Amino acid sequence: MEKLHHRGRSWCMQFLISGMIAVFLFLCPSCGSEKKASTPPLPAVTVLEVVRKDVPVVFEYVAQTQSSHLVNIQARVTGFLDRCLYTEGSVVNAGQVLFQMDAKPFQVQLAQAKATLAKQEAAFETARLSLARTKPLTEQDALSQKDLDDATGHYQSAAAAVEEARAKVETARLNLSYTTITSPITGISSSARQTEGTYISPQNSLLTTVSALSPIWVNFSLSENEMQKYRNQVATGLLRVPEAERFIVEVVLVDGSIHPYTGRMTFAEPSYNPQTGTFAVRASVDNPGGVLHPNQYVRVRLKGAVRPETILVPQKAVQQGSKSHFVWVVDRENKAEQRPVAVGEWHGDDWFILEGLRSGERVVIDGGLMLRPGMTVSVKPDNSGQKSGHPADSEKK
Repeated sequence: MEKLHHRGRSWCMQFLISGMIAVFLFLCPSCGSEKKASTPPLPAVTVLEVVRKDVPVVFEYVAQTQSSHLVNIQARVTGFLDRCLYTEGSVVNAGQVLFQMDAKPFQVQLAQAKATLAKQEAAFETARLSLARTKPLTEQDALSQKDLDDATGHYQSAAAAVEEARAKVETARLNLSYTTITSPITGISSSARQTEGTYISPQNSLLTTVSALSPIWVNFSLSENEMQKYRNQVATGLLRVPEAERFIVEVVLVDGSIHPYTGRMTFAEPSYNPQTGTFAVRASVDNPGGVLHPNQYVRVRLKGAVRPETILVPQKAVQQGSKSHFVWVVDRENKAEQRPVAVGEWHGDDWFILEGLRSGERVVIDGGLMLRPGMTVSVKPDNSGQKSGHPADSEKK
């Protein structure tokens, strides 16, 4: 009996130890999993330090070119068009002959006028000699005063006839010169409006046109809203413009290339167009190579304006909330803060921030979509070389 009681106690102790081991083994995986379920890593964000600085801005508009000097080449006399002496559409030089009219009738008229002049000069000489003989005879009372008055009248009449004949000779000479039609300027020519052999009269006197290519005008317009916004920003100091608004005008061609010559604004319409509500502006640009042609569509960039002490942030850093735009700002303790901001215009890939940010603050430019106010973050500086407030390309209109 005593041996049985001892065996029972040993079996109970083994059962108890086995149970404790089983419980320990059961609990050990749980303890290991708790160690593995450590605190999750902090969200990583890329930040950009805010810096206020002067930012050059460029205003861009759609424009159309126009010749600065368009000349209608018209016949000054009537007659038959003899020859067309230029290549249509080519560049012609000042003084180059474009058309030749039949000159023979005008040569005859000039010869007649010269003959009439010679006749009047002979009559004038006779009147002069007669007056010269009459004067001393009248002084000797050999001739009456009436004879002297008649001789004087004939002399003056002959002198006037000579002047009239000389004027007719000059008119005939001018008419003859007008039969050779030249270009008054250097420019690109258009097609000939009349063909050889056509009788030219006042009704069909337009022969062609010549358009000067340099300088060339570039016309563009601003809407009433754009003009008012521009004036308000200048008045409030948000925009600083060149002295006397002498913007540098750059022309962008249809393929995106830049015209090698810049220009200046030379004219602004004093009133708005009532039909379009726009304000017309004209710039003059050198074009010695003839790259630009009249009526060509281009884009113009106005350079020289500056936004003083302003802030730029990348567009991807600005988010749209239910009430306004906002950005995420990381404080000194690396905690995220949602900051409402007032935005201005787009400026290339950036956005002007008018209110809501200060110099030295750090704005999240990557990783802001999963942030919550007060969340601690891991900060990575921006390595792209970008700085808040850097100049961008342009403000397109």
